[in-house]
Amino acid sequence: MTDLFNGFATLFSDPIALLYVFSAAFIGVIIGATPGLTTAAAIAMLVPVTLYMDPLHALAGLVVIAKAGRFGGSIAAILFNTPGTAAAAATTLDGNALSKKGMPGKALKTAAIASAIGDLVGDILLIFGAIWIASFTEKFGPTEYFAVYLSAFLIISTVIGSSIIKGLIATSAGIVVAMVGPDAMEGTIRLSFGVFDLNAGLHLVPLLIGMFVMAELAIQLENQIKSGGSTSVFGDLATGGDHPSAAEVRRIMPVIARSSVIGAIIGILPGLGSSVAAFAAYGQEKSRSKNPQDWGTGVIEGVAAPESANNAVSGPSMIPLLALGIPGSTIAAIILGVFLIHGIQVGPGIFENERSREIVYGFFAAGLIGIVVYFLIGYFGAALIGRLISRVPPKVIFPYIFLTCFVSAYAARTNVFDVLVMTFAGFFGYLMRKNGYSTAAFLIAFVLAKEAEFRFRQSLVLSEDGILIYLQKPVALAFIGIALLVLAMQIRSKSRG
Repeated sequence: MTDLFNGFATLFSDPIALLYVFSAAFIGVIIGATPGLTTAAAIAMLVPVTLYMDPLHALAGLVVIAKAGRFGGSIAAILFNTPGTAAAAATTLDGNALSKKGMPGKALKTAAIASAIGDLVGDILLIFGAIWIASFTEKFGPTEYFAVYLSAFLIISTVIGSSIIKGLIATSAGIVVAMVGPDAMEGTIRLSFGVFDLNAGLHLVPLLIGMFVMAELAIQLENQIKSGGSTSVFGDLATGGDHPSAAEVRRIMPVIARSSVIGAIIGILPGLGSSVAAFAAYGQEKSRSKNPQDWGTGVIEGVAAPESANNAVSGPSMIPLLALGIPGSTIAAIILGVFLIHGIQVGPGIFENERSREIVYGFFAAGLIGIVVYFLIGYFGAALIGRLISRVPPKVIFPYIFLTCFVSAYAARTNVFDVLVMTFAGFFGYLMRKNGYSTAAFLIAFVLAKEAEFRFRQSLVLSEDGILIYLQKPVALAFIGIALLVLAMQIRSKSRG
């Protein structure tokens, strides 16, 4: 707890850091509330900016944008029946129904309360869970590390997306692309095909912007064309409103508590994410309800359950990242890139190094402050934000995003080649998404592949038994066994479906 208090002290003694947290909360809510923009895409566009920032400022800002963006998605879901984020899809069922009944204020305030409490539960689990797991894994050697990476590849491949084969292909593609450039141990140049700019490998930033921003932009434009070029992606904005009564707040508190636990547990598991948590909590609470037939017609519990669950995912999804160095979600993978850009090696040793320990606890404190800030913004200002967003046509938003992509890709290393990489990655990401291949699996594999290769070759060098060393290490064998078990369960589940 002392370290966490020190994290708060660091933030409150740094006005610039607090400014980033407050600004990030507002930006995150706006991004989440805007259909067509995704939080992951926004964070990807901002990564080049973090190159010139203090690492704590950069990480604090990005984590708060991610948190506030999850809540922001509920604004579009409730007011426009168009979830601003995939995680808010379940919120549309009862949230928009409440809005159509003339009570958008009640739905928005319920979402703010549920989101903040769920997020708080998730962050408590993150703070204590990451430290505990890191203390357990700090004695891992290269064999155990590679087993963790291998299990991550298999689990992410099988649980992200609807097809196991496509998940494995996307993950394999990410690994192959990561092999471009210098060899992990000897520095020999590989897969450059004589192109000088590939000798150093592919940079994370243009890949991020291309696959998550350009590809998303292309899909949104395609949807606009198919819809006849309508000038707005928003529905009619309901007016009027209310707020939940004290009795209603007491009634939804058990729902929020149960749903937060569901979301927190799902958040720890790589690849499942907020959408799964939201629908799981919604289904669970509907089955517990005395009047399940009323769900979908505007019951307040139908807003509280998915919103608390999808926000509770935020903290626990960072546990594999901080404790093991393995991102469990797209946003965690982007944040891992920011850690690495600033020379901070995530994993078990992150709490042993004094500098990285101070940054991580500041990161925790920023997340907790961010929850309070976006709650206040959402509780008192969500309706106003919705009205402002409804007046902004896509023909204004999309060109600005398009130009920002080129500027961000170039600014990372002031290299025109990165702009070409971003453009190609955007086209590749668009084709992947249109054909059901996971860009998230590709990205996570790309980020982890170099370190996984290094650990694998290091373990073989240190071992006299070659690959059999993985059968002699109980921890490594356990991780591989868990991954194979998940793969088998997913194959069985898909074959039944």
